[in-house]
Amino acid sequence: MPELPEVETVVRDLCAARLVGRRITGVRVRWPATIADLSPEQFKRRVVGRTIRAIRRRAKFILWELDQGRVLAVHLRMTGRFEVIADNRTAGKHVHVVLLLDDGRRLWFHDTRKFGRFYLLQDPAPLLARLGPEPLANDFTARRLAEALAGRRRAIKPLLLDQSVVAGLGNIYVDETLWAARIHPLCAAHTLSPAQIRALHRAMRRVLRQGVRNGGTTLGSGQTNFHSPVGGAGRNADQLKVFRRTGRPCPRCGGTIERMQVAQRSTHLCRRCQPQEITR
Repeated sequence: MPELPEVETVVRDLCAARLVGRRITGVRVRWPATIADLSPEQFKRRVVGRTIRAIRRRAKFILWELDQGRVLAVHLRMTGRFEVIADNRTAGKHVHVVLLLDDGRRLWFHDTRKFGRFYLLQDPAPLLARLGPEPLANDFTARRLAEALAGRRRAIKPLLLDQSVVAGLGNIYVDETLWAARIHPLCAAHTLSPAQIRALHRAMRRVLRQGVRNGGTTLGSGQTNFHSPVGGAGRNADQLKVFRRTGRPCPRCGGTIERMQVAQRSTHLCRRCQPQEITR
């Protein structure tokens, strides 16, 4: 599933492709379930003729701000991705929504697993209300992270995956963050010391910023792997320290990277660098 760096990359690429200011002249919905809460016909009537005023990110949502006060909130889920098309290629079977633009270009929404969703809203606040703070925002401090974790007895990994605690993190970047902070994924959040929370905060922001700089993480070359709207693969895979590196040496201590299940999620760690502490 695309995480914060991948979604941020998508937003930056869509803006760089000069989609802001373009008018939507047509819509083709090829998989109706992609459109949440509206029929394809209702969606078309409300979108055609609208101008894209801004494109931004909140957590893992891409927010298309349209004129007349409407917002198109898109969640890519597992395999959703956009592609900007300027030629006469024919859309493949996994292209489920096509937006036609006033400059002749088309915007394809690919989604192999069909989990992605489009929400057309007058006010996105209710949809976004449960989301936690943005980890790269200026006001996301170590103190704010400590407040979010205070009194929580859950293991730190599933807690960080909870979008109401911190928004935008997923499996890849949580594993990388915990390794960088030397924290075991099963460590109970309420047992973390102030020094560990500061290390976790620094690691989270460093790992996410690296992911954004590298244009996200692409694991493999198949259609279900992340690609930017202009067709590029993310470059961050070569920078991963533990994720999907099972059996390889830890780049910090030389220990062996292991894989385990935490909250039904595949989890990667170095037990030598990330010892499991006894819950107090």
